[in-house]
Amino acid sequence: MLPASLSAQLPADSSATRIGKPAPPVQDSTRQDSLLQAAPQALQDTTAALPKKYPYPLDASNYQELIYKKAFPFGFEAEETYEGAALHQYRGKELLFYALTGLLLVFALLRSAFAKYIHDLFRLFFRTTIKQRQITEQLSQTPLPSLLFNVFFLVTGGVYTDFVLQHFQLAPVGDFWLMFVYAAGALGAIYSVKFLSLKFLGWVFNVSSATDAYIFIVFVINKVIGIFLLPFLVLIAFTSGGLYQVAMVLSWCVIGSLFIYRFFLSFSAVRNQIKVRPFHFLLYLLAFEIAPLLLIYKLLLHFLM
Repeated sequence: MLPASLSAQLPADSSATRIGKPAPPVQDSTRQDSLLQAAPQALQDTTAALPKKYPYPLDASNYQELIYKKAFPFGFEAEETYEGAALHQYRGKELLFYALTGLLLVFALLRSAFAKYIHDLFRLFFRTTIKQRQITEQLSQTPLPSLLFNVFFLVTGGVYTDFVLQHFQLAPVGDFWLMFVYAAGALGAIYSVKFLSLKFLGWVFNVSSATDAYIFIVFVINKVIGIFLLPFLVLIAFTSGGLYQVAMVLSWCVIGSLFIYRFFLSFSAVRNQIKVRPFHFLLYLLAFEIAPLLLIYKLLLHFLM
């Protein structure tokens, strides 16, 4: 029991005397009045910080109206603003990836369907057997795989020619695939004209055996070039920097070596059947190998530009 003097000083609410129960906060009317008096001054400072084109003055009289009307820049009724930005267009190499993947798949199908033809082709190319005449006859008697590999050479050669023209910035057409069509068509026109011309010359001068041997060697080397170009196409298409330069230069060396090897085999085959001097054979190469390429490129450049 507390003394009567102490119990008289306690408040009427006996719950406030419980241990651990804090007393309710005391309402400070003086502090509330000071905050209400300082609010207009804070609103005036905020109004001064706003841009001059702000549509409404900000003070205590229209504070609630501004809130409900959403007059702030982030409100639903605010004026629309636009920021100019350049449209980013990403152009990857997806189509080129699918095209080269398709080429690899086509070669795999040809390799599976005509395994013996490819085996004989490389045996004849590397001259690893003494039965060359027999292998030549076997290859000549299989027109379907020969035709398919010739078409394969035109496709791979067209893509590679397109890459080389783009590398030296000599392509008369900016579109890659349109330039590929022109390049493959040019290669097809060159070898079609060469085939018909040699057949005609062999019939006129009665040297059909020599011209047939030369045509056979030319198309054998073309088939090998079409196969050897596949890894270089992948490297040139999807690499950059030093590896790209190495792949490009190495492809030139391989193709140049194959062409020199083709000239050597052609001269040996023709010389065994007709008498021809190296100088005359060199003139033939300049007239039928190099001049048509330069002429077709000049015509394409003149026609497209």
